[in-house]
Amino acid sequence: MTKKLYVGNLPYSVTEDEIRELFEQAGEITSVTVITDRETGRSKGFGFVEMSSEEEAQEAIKRFNGYAMSKRPLTVSEARPREERSDNRRSGGYGNDDRGPRRY
Repeated sequence: MTKKLYVGNLPYSVTEDEIRELFEQAGEITSVTVITDRETGRSKGFGFVEMSSEEEAQEAIKRFNGYAMSKRPLTVSEARPREERSDNRRSGGYGNDDRGPRRY
């Protein structure tokens, strides 16, 4: 069974290949994803690595949590399940309160 890991505090210049090369030291990699900004394409400084087993995932956490990559200590932990987004993505802000429509 695969295990997904969160990898934070990544250097903004890091590539998926560099992460794969590093984490392969702990075991077999199923997938690597660096999260990027939609508009700029620049890394947001975090990503996910999917390991092929629980044991390999624990080894990766042990080896790489705190590991310095380009002088940045990585944060490696088990990924939390993705939270469901509501259909109403524009909650709060101008005109979106509980008092109903604004009258001017």
